[in-house]
Amino acid sequence: MTIGQTRIQRLKTGVPGLDEVLGGGLPEFSFNLIAGQPGCGKTTLAHQIMFALATPERPALYFTVLGEPPIKMLRYQQLFDFFDLDKVNRAIRFINLSEEAATGDLVRLMARIVAEVQARGPGLVFIDSFRSVVLASHGTTDSALGLQKFIQDLGVSMTGWQATTFLIGEYFSETDPNPVFTVADGLIWLRQTLQGNSMVRKLEVMKMRGQPTVPGLHTFRIGTAGLQVFAPPPCDDRARGPAALAPASRLSVGVAGLDAMLGGGLPRGYSLLVAGPSGSGKSILAGAFLAEGARNGETGVIAAFEQRPNKSRGPAVAALIESGRIGVVDTRARDLSVDEIAMLLLGEIARLGASRVVIDSLSGFELALAPTFRDEFRESMARLVSALAATGVTVLMTSELEDRYSDLRFSPYGTAFMTDAIIVQRYVELDGRLQRVLAVVKVRASAHADELRLFSIDDAGLHIGQALTNEEGLLGGRPTRRQAAAASPQAGGPRD
Repeated sequence: MTIGQTRIQRLKTGVPGLDEVLGGGLPEFSFNLIAGQPGCGKTTLAHQIMFALATPERPALYFTVLGEPPIKMLRYQQLFDFFDLDKVNRAIRFINLSEEAATGDLVRLMARIVAEVQARGPGLVFIDSFRSVVLASHGTTDSALGLQKFIQDLGVSMTGWQATTFLIGEYFSETDPNPVFTVADGLIWLRQTLQGNSMVRKLEVMKMRGQPTVPGLHTFRIGTAGLQVFAPPPCDDRARGPAALAPASRLSVGVAGLDAMLGGGLPRGYSLLVAGPSGSGKSILAGAFLAEGARNGETGVIAAFEQRPNKSRGPAVAALIESGRIGVVDTRARDLSVDEIAMLLLGEIARLGASRVVIDSLSGFELALAPTFRDEFRESMARLVSALAATGVTVLMTSELEDRYSDLRFSPYGTAFMTDAIIVQRYVELDGRLQRVLAVVKVRASAHADELRLFSIDDAGLHIGQALTNEEGLLGGRPTRRQAAAASPQAGGPRD
């Protein structure tokens, strides 16, 4: 980014996900406002940025006004992992302005701030809480004009001293008339809502001069490491283009006979949806898919939302998880968002160089989300599948379906359209016994078998059996043994 001969440097905030939302980081020497209601994480965000950026060569001044005194603030901020005691008084200095602010005399307050900045030459300046300055100035003569001049003078002064500045303030609505909204180069707004027992926090970059930011509300979580922002995964339409639909190789799914039904295996880079009722073997198939990858030297990642990954998928998968050849995304956190799971998945894929990913199941995934995210589940899943496709991984997702025989839906979320391949599992009654059948419904741009096949499950896994010649078997009919044919894959035409 250049203005004439000047290049504006972008500073890395030290907040995971925030630099991406900001469009590459914070512009150096910018004048920023961190706003939001009490308790939403403003002070924690400010401290996390400060400890990430402050050095003896670029020191920070943190002015406290009428809010918490520095000693009380530090007592709690030192509990976060980003807190570095060695930087306090060496690269970071806290200054209490409560005496000047309490008078409501903005001229006196400005003089103190300017004096400290001139004496110490900081590269970073924080004023917390700036809302206290506004409230203290009310009731004085020409308070509105005085406040506007104070903000303008402060912005000009800090930019002139080449300091990146942050005002931290408690504001409840961006529609509140306040001159700081206009003067600020950057405006970061934090929000939190309570729905039932779910607390959801979201961040919005409402303004950042000179660079494109990622629009919209982005969920974030406050943990022992501080804030982590979960930006929507990037959608890459090229990943769904013609080149992606003609892959050079196919992968074995790890079940003898099923590869032939898929037309020679699952095309590399495809997404496969395995849909079926409870107990039909979806998780076992998912485990076989990961174990087969490991046998071929591939690593995998699993996000399991219904049972822990080492259960229901066999000892082989448990051993691979224990050895680190299969990574596990933690899905036990409360109030999840799809964007959070996407970031965790993409992070594990990058860490392990994984080529196979399992999401088991979409039903459990939806239930794990905070209520506010469930209405947008379909759209969020579309972004997630696109982002995974852009990495080149092959994805297997499972979906729980109530087996009503006459209903041939493949996903209760309307997400089947976004997958490249679909396998559906059902129950049928044969001679008074409930048995399992499966069919390959779709393999995009590829021939595949079109018969219904019986399959069984034992301690060794899933086994493909005979083909049913009576299609009514899938719909709840009762074919006899004489209607079952020997297993022989029959290739059908391309299906979508």
